[in-house]
Amino acid sequence: MRNKSYIYTFLLPLLAIILATACGDHNEAKKLKGSKADSLIFAAGYEMQFDRMIELADSFEQTGALSEVTANRWRGSAYYYKGEMKSAEHYYKKAVQAPIKDDQDLLSYNKSARRLATILVQKADYEGALEVAVPAVEKLEENGSGTDTDYAILLSDIGYCQLNLGLTNEAAESYARAYDHYGKRMDNDNSKRVVEEEMLGLGNIARAYLNSHLYDEAEVWIYRTENLLHKYELRPDTLGSYADEYEGRVNLYMAIMLQGKGHPEEAALRYEAFAKTKFGKSAEGRISANDYLLPAKRYIDAANNYAVADEYLVEMNKELTLENIQSLLMPKFRANVAALRKDSALAVGVSLCNALDSAIAHAKYNTALELATIYETGQKETQIARQQTVLQRQRFIGGFVALLFLFIFFSVYTLIRRKSQKRLAIAHERLKVAYDQLEETTAVKERIESELRIARDIQMSMVPNLFPTRDGLDIYASMTPAKEVGGDMYGYLLQADLLYFCVGDVSGKGVPASLFMAQATRLFRTLATQQMMPAEIATRMNAALAENNEQGMFITMFIGMIDLSKNILYFSNAGHNPPVIIDGGQAHFMEIEPNAPIGLWNEIDYVGEVYQNVCGKTLFLYTDGLNEAENTMKEQLGDDRMLQLLQDCSEMTAKQMVEKLDDDVEKHRNGADPNDDLTMLCLRVTNP
Repeated sequence: MRNKSYIYTFLLPLLAIILATACGDHNEAKKLKGSKADSLIFAAGYEMQFDRMIELADSFEQTGALSEVTANRWRGSAYYYKGEMKSAEHYYKKAVQAPIKDDQDLLSYNKSARRLATILVQKADYEGALEVAVPAVEKLEENGSGTDTDYAILLSDIGYCQLNLGLTNEAAESYARAYDHYGKRMDNDNSKRVVEEEMLGLGNIARAYLNSHLYDEAEVWIYRTENLLHKYELRPDTLGSYADEYEGRVNLYMAIMLQGKGHPEEAALRYEAFAKTKFGKSAEGRISANDYLLPAKRYIDAANNYAVADEYLVEMNKELTLENIQSLLMPKFRANVAALRKDSALAVGVSLCNALDSAIAHAKYNTALELATIYETGQKETQIARQQTVLQRQRFIGGFVALLFLFIFFSVYTLIRRKSQKRLAIAHERLKVAYDQLEETTAVKERIESELRIARDIQMSMVPNLFPTRDGLDIYASMTPAKEVGGDMYGYLLQADLLYFCVGDVSGKGVPASLFMAQATRLFRTLATQQMMPAEIATRMNAALAENNEQGMFITMFIGMIDLSKNILYFSNAGHNPPVIIDGGQAHFMEIEPNAPIGLWNEIDYVGEVYQNVCGKTLFLYTDGLNEAENTMKEQLGDDRMLQLLQDCSEMTAKQMVEKLDDDVEKHRNGADPNDDLTMLCLRVTNP
C-alpha cells in the first residue's frame, strides 16, 4: 500500500518554489499593466499587510480599477500567505471561473490556476487538481502566454495527479513536458536560483515515482537530479547548505530505489553516504531516512530516528495536526513495535491519544474561522459550498479518528492488555466530548511561518552574491542568520577604480533587526553610488536612521573604500569589531577609532581614517557571530583562536578562506545552535 506521508514531503519543497517565485509573478503583472492599483496591493503584500491587501482589492474592484479575475487573484494571494488555505482556495476558484477580458486577466488566471492546482494536490484532490491544471495548460498554449515556470509547475502537478490515479503513461508524458520547460528556462536564465528550482522540481518528480514504487522510472529522474547537482557544485556562487541537502536527498533517493529493486548492499552504501551529510544528521533528514530504513527492515534505526519527531516539528515550524499525527506518530508507533520496544511503543500510543483532542479542536477551529470569512461574501453558492466543505471535513475526521483508534486499540492491547484498554476508554470518552462541544482555543497562526520565510527570501536577495571579477582584486562574502531572519549585512559597490564595501551588525535579532538591516543596506548603496567618503557615508546614514528611532535600534558598521589605482584604503569604523589585516602570513587587528554605532544619536560627525598601502595584504571583516561562537559548553571561539585560524589559511583565496572559517565555526559549535548571526567579508588587492 502506498505511504500517504510521502504527499507532505512532496508538497513542502513545492511550496518553497511558489514562495520563491511570488515576487517574480508580481513583477510580471506590473510590466504587463503597471496600474497604480496593482502597485499599491503589491506594496501592502511586500510589507506583509495581508488584511490591507484584501481591503484594497475590494475597494479597487468596486471602483473598476481591478477586474473580477485580478481582484480575486490578489485576495487568494493574501489568504495564501496568511496560511488560510480554504479561503485562498475559494478566491482562486472564483478567479479561474471569472471571464477573461484582457492580457492582465490572462496573467491573473495563469497564476491563480497554478496556485489552485497546488492547493488541491495538497488536499489529495487529484481529480479536482486536474480539472484546474489541464485547462490552464491548454489556455497557456492557445494564447502563447505564461512563463516556463508556469508550464513546468502546472505540468508537474498534472503528472503527480495522474501518477496517484494510476495513469502512469500519461504521467510520464506530463513529466517529460515539464522537464522540457525546466530546460528552456535554464537556457534563458542560468542564475543560481533557477538551477536550484529545477533541481527541486526534478527531485520532486523522482520522489513521486518512488512513492508509487515505480523504481525504474524513479531511477531516470534521480540521475537527472544528481547530474544537475554536480553542475551546481561547480558554480562559483554555490550555496553550501543547499548542495549538502541535495547531496543527501539524492543519496537517500538512490538508497530507496536500490532497496526497492532488490539491491540491498548497494542501497546500504548509498544510505551511508546520505548519513554523512549535514542534512542526513538533521531532524528533517533523519525523519526522511525512515523511507529507506522501514522497507530495509532496520526497525531499530528507524525507531531511533523517530525519537527526533518533536525536534523535527520545531525545526519545520509545524504543529501536531491530524496530518502530522498520521505521518509521524503512527509510523513512530509501528517502528517501535517492530523493534520490540514495548515501553516506547506504549509511550507513543499514549501520546497519540493525548494529541488527538488538541488536533481535532485545532482542525475544527481553523475550519470554522475560514468558513466564516467565506460566508461574508453573502453569495448563495458560497453558503452551499461551505456546508458541503463542513460535511466532508466532519466525515474525514470521523473516519480518520475511527480508523486510528481501531489501530491503536488492537496494537497496544497485545502489549499491555487491561491497562491499555482503560487508557483507550478514557481517550474515547474525551473524543466524544470533543465532538459534542467545540471549545474556543487559541492557536498559533501558520502565517508566522509564511511571513518568516518571505522575510528571509527578501533579506537574502538584498545582499549581493555575484562578486566582481577584476584583475588584482579577490573578494568574497557570506551571511548566515542565526534564526529565520537576522540583522547582519554586508555590501560592496565597484565604480571605476573605487571599491566600496561594508559589514554591519544590527542590535537584536529576528524580523525587527532584518527590517533595520534593510534600511541600512539601501542607504549604504545609495550614498556609495554618490562616491562619498566612508566617514561622510556613516554620518549621513546615522542622521537618517536616528530620526524617529523610538525603539532605540542601532547598527555597528565598518565602511571602507579602496582606491584601486593607488592601493589606499579610506575607512570609518562605527562601533564595529576591528578588521584583521593578514600581511606576510601574520594576522593582527587594525588599530582604529571606534566611533559610536549608527542610529543612536543625531548630529554625530564620524571620523575617517586612512591605511596607506593595502597591496598584497588580506583584509578580513566579520561580525561577532565568528569570535563569539559558542559550543555546547558555552565556550567561545575567541579572538586568539580566530587570528590563528586566519593565519593558517592565509594562502587561500578569499572564497576558500571564508568557507574554511565557516567550517571551523561549525566544528567549534559541535552541534550547538548558532547564538548569533555570522557574516564574513574577505578581500585582497594585488598588482594586476
